[in-house]
Amino acid sequence: MPRFDVTVVGELNLDLILYGLPEQLEPERELLANRLALTLGSSSAIFAHNLSVMGSKVGFISRIGEDPLGQIALDRLAAGGVDVSKVRRASGPTTTGLTVILPRTDCRNILTYPGTMDEMCLEDLDLEYLSDSRHFHLSSFFLHRALRSRIPELFATMKQKGLTTSLDTNDDPADRWGDDLFEVLKHVDVFFANEREAQKIARADSVEAAIAALAPLVPILVVKLGGQGALARGPSGEVRCPALAVEVVDPVGAGDSFDAGFIHQYVRGAALPDCVAHGNTAGAFSTTRPGGTEAFRDRKRCEDFFRGVRDADPQMLT
Repeated sequence: MPRFDVTVVGELNLDLILYGLPEQLEPERELLANRLALTLGSSSAIFAHNLSVMGSKVGFISRIGEDPLGQIALDRLAAGGVDVSKVRRASGPTTTGLTVILPRTDCRNILTYPGTMDEMCLEDLDLEYLSDSRHFHLSSFFLHRALRSRIPELFATMKQKGLTTSLDTNDDPADRWGDDLFEVLKHVDVFFANEREAQKIARADSVEAAIAALAPLVPILVVKLGGQGALARGPSGEVRCPALAVEVVDPVGAGDSFDAGFIHQYVRGAALPDCVAHGNTAGAFSTTRPGGTEAFRDRKRCEDFFRGVRDADPQMLT
């Protein structure tokens, strides 16, 4: 039996979330936030942490610096039960990255210093460790500057080793959405994107056109629709699942939490509707606390939330 259910490669950093800032940021003014949260951030770490809390065995590889922020991020991830023994602590002037998030009324600003994530390359990865798993996941395709040209090779290797695979590109800060992504998709079993990302990747002017273009490229395409829930298209057809109604505190990390909930069921052989429903539940739960992992740090509350959803509608979570 493999050591892990899921192995993950990606970024590892903290999110600094500043609430209550003005909608317009005037230059040369000292603008005051009314609240902050310093939480475990980065798409891959949020995915790995929350997946582990749900009960999957997760191994994780990343690159951090020899600085306090990197240690805090590493400790938070390990506290969630994720194996971090292969995370590389690199010496040198480059420090661990940091993301600053400024929530707005209907959107948010995301400011990221990539740090050591920019320098992570294939030689940083223990391929035997990654392949000792049932499933492999990578987040933030466009942010991995040093690794990006080798990502198709990485996914091909995982497939050759018999793993299923998943990918969430997240945003492209350069807004180029390069065609090299399509080489990776040849080796991807589950492809996650939100509405905007799907349209950008497919160069489509509607989400429907994006789905029509992308669905034939992968066995399962999942498009996260925010307040409208999620859509998945696979061999058995299309599944739409509405979002759960919760009191939203912070949507940061909801998409990564959705991915974790989906994959938690996927690696157990669940049907597509169950995977989507579990993803929606995980995404909704993550929004009930600041940041992408704070809700999941309370394991009892997490268990109670999922149990409550299952009891309210047994068809939602099987």
